[in-house]
Amino acid sequence: MAETEIGKFTHYFGHVSAGVIDLTDSLKVGDTIHVKGAHDDFTQSVDSMQVDHKPVTEAKSGDQVGMKVLKKVHPHDKVFKVVP
Repeated sequence: MAETEIGKFTHYFGHVSAGVIDLTDSLKVGDTIHVKGAHDDFTQSVDSMQVDHKPVTEAKSGDQVGMKVLKKVHPHDKVFKVVP
């Protein structure tokens, strides 16, 4: 499967298992992402996300998106959109 880099994580909030992605491309609920960093390498689907603490179904380049993550992420972890 092909992958396109769409941003990187800037923050992780362990008490809610959520991270913030600084997007360089669009992202939608239902997309599959691949997180890759020095300590992390996993794939998950985007079930929900928020921009400015408000639920959204789609975000664009330049947005900072908060979303639940399956595993701990670290700042500078790259985020790729998996393209079927």
